[in-house]
Amino acid sequence: MTDQAYTEPTVDTHPARTGWVGWIYFAAVLMILAGVLNAIHGLVAIVNDQWVVFGNSNNLYLDLTQWGWIHLVIGVLLALAGLGVLTGNILARIVGVFIACLSVIANFLYMAAYPVWALTVIALDVLVIYALTAHGAEMRDGG
Repeated sequence: MTDQAYTEPTVDTHPARTGWVGWIYFAAVLMILAGVLNAIHGLVAIVNDQWVVFGNSNNLYLDLTQWGWIHLVIGVLLALAGLGVLTGNILARIVGVFIACLSVIANFLYMAAYPVWALTVIALDVLVIYALTAHGAEMRDGG
């Protein structure tokens, strides 16, 4: 008879990380990039709304300067939320989803001025919302 001590097998209680963690990092970087680009677009519209070439201004609900302020605020908040998502912070994920939803609404209403840009941003925001809501906990657990 051998004198070996019995040890309990250890069970890993953390779920396995999937490939979506990379997409969450991508979503966070995309949030930062989209936020900075929206902020720059907003600053341009605030400082010089004549630079934005748009002939049918009656289709917009607000003046281009007002849209500039909206894009500036959404852009700064989106970039800050993206930085928070990189850390795995749950509050940053919640704020990121909320700001991305606001960005979808704002770009839908802004579609008359720049339809291709607005549709592109809407598509990217939907991807960000999905990545943060469906797979965001994996950043916190094992990121």
